[in-house]
Amino acid sequence: MNKNIINFIATIIIALILSQFLPWWSIMVTAFATSLFISLKKAAVFFVPFIAIALFWIVYSYILGSGNDFILAKKIAVLLPLNGSASLLMFVTGIVGGIAAGVAGVFGKQCSLLLANRN
Repeated sequence: MNKNIINFIATIIIALILSQFLPWWSIMVTAFATSLFISLKKAAVFFVPFIAIALFWIVYSYILGSGNDFILAKKIAVLLPLNGSASLLMFVTGIVGGIAAGVAGVFGKQCSLLLANRN
């Protein structure tokens, strides 16, 4: 399989496992670790973890919100300038998580290059 697909799947699986035990920043640990061990090239270093975690957080927030008919999501969307739209809140949540994961992925790639140059 392609390294991009392997990194994508590994990021989602590890994020799913770690999110059960750790706070929200576990997605950054996941993206860092997968980018450290599964080397990607060019823009894929940012965008593969970005898309993986954005998709994960959007689906996860949908699953959590659908259990109570999105009552809490609608209230939070009113507090933010989202006009009470729960779906827009889920999208923004995915984007924020994706950016955090993408930056952590770039950091993981830079650390892997640093460790490779040391040897």
